[in-house]
Amino acid sequence: MPEQTVSEQGTPELTHFVDGLPRMVDVTGKVATTRTASAEAWVRLPPEARAALLAGTNPKGDPLVVARLGGLAGSKRTAELILLCHPIPVTGADVQVTLEDGGVRVEATVRTTAPTGVEMEALTAATVAALNVYDMLKAASKAIEITDVRLLSKTGGKSGDYQAPAR
Repeated sequence: MPEQTVSEQGTPELTHFVDGLPRMVDVTGKVATTRTASAEAWVRLPPEARAALLAGTNPKGDPLVVARLGGLAGSKRTAELILLCHPIPVTGADVQVTLEDGGVRVEATVRTTAPTGVEMEALTAATVAALNVYDMLKAASKAIEITDVRLLSKTGGKSGDYQAPAR
């Protein structure tokens, strides 16, 4: 269950807002635990983009390798992009970028030992990797779509484990 405070009237209060103003939640008193999160994103390729990827004729280089590196870098820069996200030590990250029937599938897994979760780092890694696929193949087609970005799983922390339903 997500952390939530309750007012004297018994109604839930927003944790990231005090008196209507945004704030970063103070996690000073929380215990650092091992946490892992996995996320995925899909890059839907029109036929001409898929053909360019398969033929290896992309003038910018291998989109899948560049996407993997972009996802790894994105996992470490999440707090710079997500405004109320805590900067946490990323102790491990893995980004897999594979060509499948439905397009390019990105799966990112990020690990930390911190007092707060690592879901945003995994989601950012997957999304940044997908954006790199688009960037590398946009000369072949502007109709590329990034879809189905979602958290697959998380472990650790007060809220416990989570596993997304299979699709």
